[in-house]
Amino acid sequence: MVDFQIKADSDIPASNQLFNQIRFAIASGQFPPGHRLPSTRQLAMQTGLHRNTISKVYRQLEDTGLVEAQAGSGIYVKTQGHKWVSKLKSPIFDKYPNASNIVKRSLDELLSQGCSLNEAREMFLIQIDWRLRCSARVLVTAPSYDLGIGQLMAQELEQALNISVQLVPLEELGEIIDQVSCGTVVTSRYFIGRAEEIAAPKSVRVIPVDIYDYGKEFQLLHTLPKGSYCGLVSLSSGLLRAAEVIIHSLRGNDVIVMTAQDTETHKINAMVRSARIIVCDKFSFDIVKAILQKNRENIIRPPQIICIENYIVTDSINLLKRELGLA
Repeated sequence: MVDFQIKADSDIPASNQLFNQIRFAIASGQFPPGHRLPSTRQLAMQTGLHRNTISKVYRQLEDTGLVEAQAGSGIYVKTQGHKWVSKLKSPIFDKYPNASNIVKRSLDELLSQGCSLNEAREMFLIQIDWRLRCSARVLVTAPSYDLGIGQLMAQELEQALNISVQLVPLEELGEIIDQVSCGTVVTSRYFIGRAEEIAAPKSVRVIPVDIYDYGKEFQLLHTLPKGSYCGLVSLSSGLLRAAEVIIHSLRGNDVIVMTAQDTETHKINAMVRSARIIVCDKFSFDIVKAILQKNRENIIRPPQIICIENYIVTDSINLLKRELGLA
């Protein structure tokens, strides 16, 4: 069971703390699709929160499309993203209405066993052809208020997959999809509900990626002395906000969190002079390192810089390789 921690004396409402922690557990794969969330009674015992507060958080999670309530059973992480949209146009699928689902399930099983798309082509020609055509156009989407997280995913995928990736604001996704005959939309589970809602009527598939859980970094955070400064640098403003709330939930006011996007050099300048550790994504690392080097003569104790090499976990990268025919 994930260890949720709530700071009762915080300025951040307890429900907001719990909501962010559960949403992170889902997005990072700690609560995978189909996972049953703890009961309100279990969470009340663990966090000390009233069950009504926990019920409110679960309703918020339902509203965002991350979980669904099953009558008499509990709250479960939705399995969206695994039911990809498949609108194939062929007489054979008109003749056998259930054939598309049968072929899809069989192909997924072959891929999981290491079969390549070319090896399966003769058996599933129409489905394979559709997937390959989707693979020719890969779109990464994120809300316009946090395109930084989209940039993080897009740059990482381009490096890992060695393909061209187009970043599209979530608000413009429908318009872009209308301009292509097929494609693959990639996003994090934070935004999967809205992405699938937009893509559902289209001939595209939506694939969610799981994100790094930052387990080692959270362990290091627990070792920081009281009053320490912790710096966070990223392309994504949303990632910084979520991390700040979660860190506050873990350490309260014992650790002072400083955040900056990669373009906010004045904040990073102050950070390298004060922070004990600085955690950054790999696309911000060179900037942080250069600013630290520039200020080194004026720093008594340089901060430890921790570079997060991957925002997207390896399993998700490998899944995309298989689905895009790159494995």
